[in-house]
Amino acid sequence: MNPIITKLREIIAAKKSNLTVAADISSAEKILELAEKIGDKICVLKTHVDILDDFTSEFPKKLREIADRKNFLIFEDRKFADIGNTVSLQFSGGIYKIAEWADLINAHSIVGEGIVDGLRKVNKKSGLILLAQMTPEGNLFTEDYALKTVEIAKANSDFVVGFIGSSDKPEILRKIRQVAGDDFMIFTPGIKLAAGCDDLGQTYNTPEKAIQAGTDVIIVGRGIIAAEDPSLEAEKYRAAGWEANLKFKI
Repeated sequence: MNPIITKLREIIAAKKSNLTVAADISSAEKILELAEKIGDKICVLKTHVDILDDFTSEFPKKLREIADRKNFLIFEDRKFADIGNTVSLQFSGGIYKIAEWADLINAHSIVGEGIVDGLRKVNKKSGLILLAQMTPEGNLFTEDYALKTVEIAKANSDFVVGFIGSSDKPEILRKIRQVAGDDFMIFTPGIKLAAGCDDLGQTYNTPEKAIQAGTDVIIVGRGIIAAEDPSLEAEKYRAAGWEANLKFKI
């Protein structure tokens, strides 16, 4: 089992928070401001460095300092999806040098087990999350695909920490949980305090529904980052996620 799992579980227990915030913001400075505001409420901050208009090499250093001080992990949502050699270069090089600062990364399993090998050879200390499901309407993630993704994870449990799962298909999420067991973490995006759908086909479910279906970590984006007071809203989600965790998991 990857040591990152133990570290994440310790953070969740210490902070009574299974909340990840998706900082889908195009300003590095605003992400740093957000991290300062909500860092005490979260277990993970999820980034997309390739959407930043003002990225510099100082950004991950500053974010790393905040993460260490406020005790949360950094998850770079790069969604690697290429042959092993290419993802090795994407992970280690370019202007972002993700391997130097990200605790967690993710990848599509559609290209096979080689993608895991390509990422692991760059940095064995990070944890890899495989995409078993996604939330947009009309996605092509089938139950068979999800369970084959679990097989890849179980064969690479030294590096893979878990899966992206979707509570809009709870029957598949439950099977992922059942087959994967408790040695992996499930992260579920598309969480809001009220279920619904946006105008681009993104579906939203509640923390309770996701955790009841088997997820460990809820991922919230616009529900927090677009709020007038992100810290106050993050606390609402932290409390809701932890209450559901106590109800269904402990």
